[in-house]
Amino acid sequence: MPTIISHAAIPLAIGIGLGRGRTPSRLLLAGVVAAIAPDLDVVAFKLGIAYADAFGHRGASHSLMFALLMAVGASAAAPLLRTSRLTSFLFVLAAAASHPLLDMLTNGGLGVALFWPVSDLRYFAPWQVIEVSPLSLRRVFSAQGLAVMRSELAWVWAPCAVAAAIGVLIRCPNPSAGRGNRA
Repeated sequence: MPTIISHAAIPLAIGIGLGRGRTPSRLLLAGVVAAIAPDLDVVAFKLGIAYADAFGHRGASHSLMFALLMAVGASAAAPLLRTSRLTSFLFVLAAAASHPLLDMLTNGGLGVALFWPVSDLRYFAPWQVIEVSPLSLRRVFSAQGLAVMRSELAWVWAPCAVAAAIGVLIRCPNPSAGRGNRA
């Protein structure tokens, strides 16, 4: 997985790109939680559930079905998120679905059970450019952890920053437009 912090980059980029008018702070927070939530499956290790099991790491919680269920929950909570049901559904769906898609780009683990419960098969993307994050906090703060952070800056944070900037530029009109030439 990318580090749990990097999963927040996608909803943050979407939220910044769309602006506060379309992405209230409560919705943005819900998106960040939805993007991080699939990794709560690491609790399975403590419960004796094997990594490769359907409810192991990168299993059911990394599926599109899980993302869909989170989006339905967000839609039901739309009034609390201060947005429409459709907006909350789509935003949280994108945030939650981004998690397994990012994990598929990593170079480690067993892949992602993207289509669970229809299939238990695990998938990787054709190119695995993101260094997989260690599951141990001690190893996150090591040379390996530094390599992961560099990889995430290049393959997650930088593209998200560019996408957010493009969104801001598209929605913010040129301040000098319409003023004519004042020479």
